[in-house]
Amino acid sequence: MPILGFGVFQVPEELTEQVVSDALAAGYRSVDTAASYGNEAAVGRAIAESGIPRGELFVTTKMWIQHTGEVTARREFDKSLERLGLDYVDLYLIHQPLGDYYSSWHAMEKLHGEGLARAIGVSNFHSDRLVDLITHNEIVPAVNQIETHPFFQRRADQDVMREHGVQIESWGPFAEGKNDLFDNPTLAAIADAHGSSVAQVVLRWLIQRGVVVIPKSVRRDRMAENLDVFGFTLTDDEMTRIAALDTGRTAFFDHRDPAMVTWLGGRRVD
Repeated sequence: MPILGFGVFQVPEELTEQVVSDALAAGYRSVDTAASYGNEAAVGRAIAESGIPRGELFVTTKMWIQHTGEVTARREFDKSLERLGLDYVDLYLIHQPLGDYYSSWHAMEKLHGEGLARAIGVSNFHSDRLVDLITHNEIVPAVNQIETHPFFQRRADQDVMREHGVQIESWGPFAEGKNDLFDNPTLAAIADAHGSSVAQVVLRWLIQRGVVVIPKSVRRDRMAENLDVFGFTLTDDEMTRIAALDTGRTAFFDHRDPAMVTWLGGRRVD
């Protein structure tokens, strides 16, 4: 799994094919989508048109809450595969820790055994739910994709994942610009020291922590910029200064908030 990939969350379906085509042309080889994003088919068209050998690509998609359950999960996986136009996916994730995800995991273990999902994992699982899933099933999730950025660094969660052999993956690495991330004095000073952008510093910081990142952009120049983070290294002091930015709180929403659980559970995906 590439440590730096490309995400398509909130990219409109009508723009996704061109955006993914641009990302693949820029050099990205990992693409992250989901049934709930409504753009799997567009991602699949871009992959088909790229001419890039399938073995050079890493494709991730996710199962939505209403599709959990052993029989339903298999059916919805088949739909995702058809929309993507692929024979297999490299990584299939349970999108939210809600619904009958235990039954879904049993279906996903079978998909993995059949080679249809080369790896299986989860998204948005707090450590207690992750460990519980690991304890009572045969296959350990390969990945847990969670909110991770300078203001919510998830170090304790990463330690638990490392202990159990789970790869942490960040969604929202830039916190969608919340808390004035792109103007943060600490990040800006570090960026100036390396002749880089704040975005590049954030991505480099995550990569040096061993966190897989999937930044999104619809602009070609930003795609190239986000990919160009392997020519410099942050010092131990710079890593420590960024660590001090952690608030320990989500910048978006809490998956343990009953109101949010109700909202997520009521969101339907065709």
